[in-house]
Amino acid sequence: MAVDEVANEAANGAESLSVQAGSEGYLTFPVAPDCRVNVRSGPGTGYPIKKVLPYDAWVKIDCQTPGTNVSGPYGTSDIWDCIGNGLYVSDAYVKTGADGYVATRCG
Repeated sequence: MAVDEVANEAANGAESLSVQAGSEGYLTFPVAPDCRVNVRSGPGTGYPIKKVLPYDAWVKIDCQTPGTNVSGPYGTSDIWDCIGNGLYVSDAYVKTGADGYVATRCG
């Protein structure tokens, strides 16, 4: 699904979704409230933790890729969101408003 389709779906969908446009044309999405989410060096729980996001953080999604299956506030997913510079968070902790991919696949 293209970025503009996500924005349209968010605007017209039954569930309220807050999305912001990033400075480079990427959409940014909220991380689950009251969660400090691990940011890893690859798309899975076996990769080292590089940092931890603060509460109420927003992330820009550069691309998405399959990885370790994770259960979180937004369901169970094997999708990992690349938030820049080879850093990944589980999509199960990011409110994208969709159960599938909302960005291009990482190359």
